[in-house]
Amino acid sequence: MNFLTPLFLLGGLALAGPVIFHLIRRTTREREKFSSLMFLLPTPPRLSKRSRLEHLLLLALRCLALALLALAFARPFFQETPQNDAGAAAPKRIVILVDTSASMRRTGVWAAAAERVEASLRRAAPVDEVALYTFDAKTTTQLSFDEWNRAPAGDRVALARSRLATLSPGWGATRLGSALITAAEALAENDTKRAPGPRQVVLVSDLQAGSRLDALQAYEWPKGVQLFVEAVKSGTVTNAGLQLIADAADAPRSAEAVVRVRVTNSADARREQFQVGWARADGPPGFAGAAIDIYVPPGQSRVAVVPVPKDATGLDRIVLRGDDDDFDNTVFVLPPEPQRINVLWLGNDAPDDTRQPLFFLRRAFADTPRLAVRVNAKAASAPLAPDEVAGAAVIFVADAPPAATLAALREHAQAGKTIVVVPRNASAAATIGALAAAPGVTLAEARVGNYAMLAEIDFQHPLFVPFADPKFSDFTKIHFWKYRKLEAAALTGTRMLAKFDSGDPALVEVALGRGRLLVLASGWQPEDSQLAVSSKFVPLLYSLLELAGVASGDLAQVSVGEALPAGAPTPVATAPGIVSLPPGEGGRVRRIAVNLDPSESRTAPLSVDELERLGVPITPAAPVTPASAKNTLLLQAAEAENRQKLWRWFLVAALAILLVESVLAGWTARRMSVKPEEAVP
Repeated sequence: MNFLTPLFLLGGLALAGPVIFHLIRRTTREREKFSSLMFLLPTPPRLSKRSRLEHLLLLALRCLALALLALAFARPFFQETPQNDAGAAAPKRIVILVDTSASMRRTGVWAAAAERVEASLRRAAPVDEVALYTFDAKTTTQLSFDEWNRAPAGDRVALARSRLATLSPGWGATRLGSALITAAEALAENDTKRAPGPRQVVLVSDLQAGSRLDALQAYEWPKGVQLFVEAVKSGTVTNAGLQLIADAADAPRSAEAVVRVRVTNSADARREQFQVGWARADGPPGFAGAAIDIYVPPGQSRVAVVPVPKDATGLDRIVLRGDDDDFDNTVFVLPPEPQRINVLWLGNDAPDDTRQPLFFLRRAFADTPRLAVRVNAKAASAPLAPDEVAGAAVIFVADAPPAATLAALREHAQAGKTIVVVPRNASAAATIGALAAAPGVTLAEARVGNYAMLAEIDFQHPLFVPFADPKFSDFTKIHFWKYRKLEAAALTGTRMLAKFDSGDPALVEVALGRGRLLVLASGWQPEDSQLAVSSKFVPLLYSLLELAGVASGDLAQVSVGEALPAGAPTPVATAPGIVSLPPGEGGRVRRIAVNLDPSESRTAPLSVDELERLGVPITPAAPVTPASAKNTLLLQAAEAENRQKLWRWFLVAALAILLVESVLAGWTARRMSVKPEEAVP
């Protein structure tokens, strides 16, 4: 039992009054005359029976009446729980959504998040249902509603705390939109079978600007689901991130092998000077060699070119120094090694003849730090060794080889090789027919006025995908002085990749098993066209190598959360580092670098207005202070006391006892008045 005004219990001290009055002895006022007492010895008075407590029943009734009055004025009430409190709020269903992305690794962020989760668990009432979810690139259920309900009421909070103690931030990206949708759907699941009550999502996150919200654009937030945001902040200010930039094969080539990295600095940073350089996994702390100083103003980014040392043994990462938080200060990279590719040319060209296509082909495939292409020129009539054909990534046919060679080339094409026919004249029809198994193929010299142009190009084909951007898709400046008209209808399984403005085929692809046959209607040498001297020629040849399955221009890297190539130890990259892979096709790629998602380095706070713009209403949390908590408890106590009104029963009981006491006191007084007076000894 509790009391709304407990100070009135001090009125219980009045119980001493009846006891004192019962102990006071009433002396008689009658006097008797007596002779002198000077000859008598003084004797101390002796207590008689009248000095003791008498009429104990009356004393008890009077004390009980006073005690009941004191209790009534103290306004007693019984503390009510939500189960028997008719005015209490309905049970709530709460999803606590905790951010475990890489940005939560910043100083002090995870500790603050754990405190917010603890506070949310303490605020949950015994009848509430609570679920615990974590999210980064994906959302994971740590404690479901069913597990919460199956646990004893007194053990539920401890169960949630034990699950929270096993958690820590990972390395994934922050897909906040998908996580909010999952939490909202968990509250809506089987909602009709649940007791009616508020549905709440408590989001505990650093709300960094790199959070991805794209999933919310096409999602309608359920009505009645409240979102409470518990934002946590880092104890540091400056955060600079490091990102690896992969160069394409057609990027400008340098004389030495280099790796480009981008350094981004936070908008509220207090530092601007940083250093980047190579490091070893098993080496001492610091840089393995000379570091590069880089100046990055707050809110901006800079690209640093890091040369690859000549002796790159053991180097697998580039690190950033000068930052407060180091969770995003390392990128893993495999130092580029030249990829050696063989290209086979079958033709009767002189190697140094500037009028022949072989001359331009060799100069287009210049060696780079990442790619070394060797053009093996063979006379069309010369015999070919099996390893020469098997080791060639692409085979160019300019003149007619013997029938046996054509048969061998067709078999290799069906096994996966790429063969390109560059006809010099109409007599190349027999070569095309033998490779494509289409004897009816015909070629004829086309009649060209001033020049012909490429008018229709299939930019959806992998060969022309690099040119799909409008900045690179203009081929009209390449003029063709002459070409061979190909009757493509005689070929089966063809795909028209490019056409001249006259409508004649300019480039045709013929499917041969797992490989392909490409037929050009014109050569690239100046006698036929301007292709060899145009800016499209070199990128087109490298795109041809990629089409053949070699010469990938990007560094072998993926971000955390992305799928790894087939055969990897895990299907998805879970942490930054170097992942070893079993040999793939051709045994080329054996390791791959896994790096942090660049969006995690954008640690500036995300405005909650962005969530509201996407249709997610945010419920402002009422400030919880000791004064407000005390006022809430007093209000709940006053409501409970007002409903129970126990003081009325205490007053009724006190009045009843006083009535009985009055009757008993009158009866006792009358009885004593008729009783003869006892003599005093």
